[in-house]
Amino acid sequence: MDSQKKQDLITYLREFSTESRWERIQEIVHKRTRHLTVVVEDIYQPHNASAVLRSCDGFGIQDVHIIENKNEFEASSQVTIGADQWLTIHRYNQPNVDNTELCFNRLKDQGYKIIATTPHKNDTSLNDLDISGKTALVFGSEIDGISDRAMELADGFMKIPMYGFSESFNISVSAAVCLYNLTRRLRSSEIPWTLNNEEMQDLKLKWLRQSIRAGEELEKAFLET
Repeated sequence: MDSQKKQDLITYLREFSTESRWERIQEIVHKRTRHLTVVVEDIYQPHNASAVLRSCDGFGIQDVHIIENKNEFEASSQVTIGADQWLTIHRYNQPNVDNTELCFNRLKDQGYKIIATTPHKNDTSLNDLDISGKTALVFGSEIDGISDRAMELADGFMKIPMYGFSESFNISVSAAVCLYNLTRRLRSSEIPWTLNNEEMQDLKLKWLRQSIRAGEELEKAFLET
């Protein structure tokens, strides 16, 4: 579908959306970013999985990449409160495939630097992490953390400064802390972090579809005219 056809469809679907919903879509789409993205590897607790998704939505991260080599990623609707429907979720769960490598290679092809969130001899503090380029933050499983394969393929390592006896935070807390820090820095910088016009148009259309009862049927009828 070309850009003009998408715009015509957006204009048509707006007729079936409330004004408040459309205004909210217009507001949020300008706050979304793909400059930062989140990767989660083999998370298995629904509560943690859901909390990460909710944090991504809350801090304006549009894309979440889910690696499922060992554990299937399950979200709890009671925790996400619908946040996941506003995200673009990419799942890597092909059988007999190194899904970590598959995910990382795709992100690197898109210009991302892969940063594993784990203490490492060559790590960088969260406060000092360079985010001038596109950055993908990788969070590992609850017990084992980042896999050896992810460590091997990562471009860099980052840790959250800790001042207590605990050596680490829960994964959902870690994600929230990192995203708060990095998105705050990103939005106050001169880095071009917003989506381009085509990306905004695609999200407006996607979100309108999800906001309207029988949205798919209405779209089908429009396209057939």
